[in-house]
Amino acid sequence: MTEIKNKNGFVILITLVATIGGFLFGFDSGVINGTVDGLKTAFNSDSVLTGFNVASMLLGCAIGALISGRLADRFGRRTILIVASVFFTISAWGSGISQVSGEFIVYRVLGGLAVGAASVLAPAYISEIAPAKVRGMLSSVQQVAIISGLFCAFLSNYFIAGTAGSSLDTFAWGYEAWRWMFWVELIPAVIFFFALLFIPESPRYLVASGKKDQAIAVLKKLMITGQEAKAMEIEQSLTEKHRPRFRDLIDAKHGLRPIVWVGIGLAILQQITGINVIFYYGSVLWQAAGFEESHALLINVISGAISITACIASILTIDRLGRKPLLLVGSVGMALSLGVLAFVFSQAQTGENGQLMLPGISGITALVAANLFVFVFNFSWGPAMWVLLGEMFPNQIRGSAMGVSGFMLWVTNFCITITFPIMLTGIGLGGAYSIYALFALLSFFFIWAFTKETKGKELEAMQG
Repeated sequence: MTEIKNKNGFVILITLVATIGGFLFGFDSGVINGTVDGLKTAFNSDSVLTGFNVASMLLGCAIGALISGRLADRFGRRTILIVASVFFTISAWGSGISQVSGEFIVYRVLGGLAVGAASVLAPAYISEIAPAKVRGMLSSVQQVAIISGLFCAFLSNYFIAGTAGSSLDTFAWGYEAWRWMFWVELIPAVIFFFALLFIPESPRYLVASGKKDQAIAVLKKLMITGQEAKAMEIEQSLTEKHRPRFRDLIDAKHGLRPIVWVGIGLAILQQITGINVIFYYGSVLWQAAGFEESHALLINVISGAISITACIASILTIDRLGRKPLLLVGSVGMALSLGVLAFVFSQAQTGENGQLMLPGISGITALVAANLFVFVFNFSWGPAMWVLLGEMFPNQIRGSAMGVSGFMLWVTNFCITITFPIMLTGIGLGGAYSIYALFALLSFFFIWAFTKETKGKELEAMQG
């Protein structure tokens, strides 16, 4: 292994630029939370169509994740992130000007393509430019950015709705508050576009594309010594002597390489615990639990702040504890907190108007359990899953493998999001959270049996 010294300041700077994509990922995912009532009224939609309005972005996310890995192998990580920044901008503007559900869905799917690409390529890019000894910490910044985006969306929604009176009232220039909630995203989207113009391409992509001289030039910006030796090491790690391609994932015995199946399992399990139900439907959920709209939106802000705190704690520990221990601890914590939520909501009463009621200490217990779940997730599965996905695949298949894993993550996210309103009226919150708790428990055994620790290992050492 080559002894190298890194230009950590520059590495941190370009990591921060890449994670603006994570911020937009979070903002675009969370902004819908405060607009649900506005969408129902503006588009005159029932619960099923409202669920699809909310979940429509996730279809774009799934497609964006699937194709972005392959496109990034062909055109570069940075190039596809630039395209994603343009899509973020168009989606933010279009979602706010939409007059009917069909138009809105088109713009949300377009934003979803950007979110899907950012969700896959930002962690891949960071893992490919970061030194091994601090890669976990730098890759975890992506989750901080995602949660910061969610938090800013919640805070922005709360401020805009509070100033206007509600999400349905006029905020400024004759436009309803819910439309302005989308337009706020234009600011970080434009910043992301221009910031990307000043960061280099991934050196590992350049070597895999046969552009070794360009890769060495980038490595000279990232490292003080050992640039040519590192380029040679990357080249030697490529298991096939051709540019990465999708069929490199295929395995005659298992359909896909076993390591790809592990990545898919991680992606599905991160979502199937229902974390995004709280992010997408937080205001609806807490209003169902008896809180007023203004209080429900404030609870979202508090949850966002708790999430950021948890992510910072994860950054400080992930390179010391490792990825696998964090995931195991997270599985246990999520199963317990979700179990409490399932019990509390199963005991809830129903008022005369059909509104769910959590009298006495039940409401506070649900609030504490939900925020404990949010904290545990963002300390463990939130950042550690993305870190592991960015590290665990060999150089030859990283782009495509992350694309497939990201695709399954967003498909699962879509299924969870669109089925939650149905479960809410069918088996209730108690039943829904019982299902999520079961999958959190199953995630413990999956991690125990199938994942390997990647802490401190060079990407060139990854097998599979």
